[in-house]
Amino acid sequence: MHTTLTGKGQVTLPKALRERLRLSPGDRIEFAIEEDGRVRLWVKQGSIKRLKGLLPKPEKPVSLAEMDEAIQKGSAYGEP
Repeated sequence: MHTTLTGKGQVTLPKALRERLRLSPGDRIEFAIEEDGRVRLWVKQGSIKRLKGLLPKPEKPVSLAEMDEAIQKGSAYGEP
């Protein structure tokens, strides 16, 4: 992937990169320059909307009792 720096010092991130990073307009990106000159970037702040669709919908609605039971079972594998 590549892009071009404009006269205003701006770049357009390629669509494939935006999709891979799940970037949306308004997201903040943080940059760090490594000692070897490489640039590392990551999304600093994102909208909760970015999480939509990451998990499948349950086949049927889950009751509070079922949620509590799942939490109790899960706590057996780690810290309470």
